[in-house]
Amino acid sequence: MRVLVTGASGFIGRPLCAALAAAGQRVRAALRDRRVQSFPPGVEIVRLPDLAGPVDWTALVDGMDAVVHLAAIAHAPRQVPDAAYDRVNHLATAEFARAAAAAGVGRFVFISSIGAQSATTSDHPLSETDVARPAKTYGRAKLAAEAAVRAAGVPYTILRPVLVYGPDPKANIARLRWLAGLPLPLPFGALRQRRSLLALDNLIGAIRFVLEDPRALNETFIVADAETVSVAEIIATLRRAAGRRAALVSVPPALLAFVFSLISQREKWEQLAGSLVAEPKKLMAAGWRPAVDAQTALAAMVGSSTARPITLT
Repeated sequence: MRVLVTGASGFIGRPLCAALAAAGQRVRAALRDRRVQSFPPGVEIVRLPDLAGPVDWTALVDGMDAVVHLAAIAHAPRQVPDAAYDRVNHLATAEFARAAAAAGVGRFVFISSIGAQSATTSDHPLSETDVARPAKTYGRAKLAAEAAVRAAGVPYTILRPVLVYGPDPKANIARLRWLAGLPLPLPFGALRQRRSLLALDNLIGAIRFVLEDPRALNETFIVADAETVSVAEIIATLRRAAGRRAALVSVPPALLAFVFSLISQREKWEQLAGSLVAEPKKLMAAGWRPAVDAQTALAAMVGSSTARPITLT
């Protein structure tokens, strides 16, 4: 199979390209900076155009059997205008899907987000049957992109991953990784609300599954580890994997919420203390199985990551 991967130099894209190549697929890796060359032999490296303006996707999709579309604005280091999210995450995806349909691509795998379905917390376990209610511009752009993919006429699979973690993690997992590395007790022992996470190896396995299995055709799937974890469990696992005691103090959550409010970090508090369970039952019913459990994957992250100071801004 000839597979085009956009966003190929990113946190997900680079190991995905390596996994596809190792499985015998012919991979075309589309990335912004072609000087990035750390790909397996045989991977074709091409330039990804700037998605901030209209893109002619014809040359990129030419000869491809399948596409995995990862390129997007996600963990931006600064405030991103709403129009930029819509242009890059929605309109560019719509153009890409239409080009793939015109080129006769056999499967368009769009990596959306659980943010297209829900806010950062939920009072019930999420499934694909829930009405999508994105709370942020990022999620709304992803949801609009999903609709555009379905309307493009290309055979598709849409994946909605929860927060992904792995070597050198991003976003909230990076913050927890850094906190776990601090040589002092942490006041999070009482944070027991359940959250769904997704090991990078499990996401790559899910992408490989939906590329090839006919049961995934024209479907939308939540992707998550099979088990949920709490913030207290995450930090304890990371510390024990580093050969240290968990050293978690059970401070009342109401007091922590008050402290976070004082420093204008209410949203960060909700991300820490809130519950977000997203169930991958539909994908598992189609035949996908996670390659690794959460505790093993979190522990493995310790030995392969470099913890860096993280601000709460």
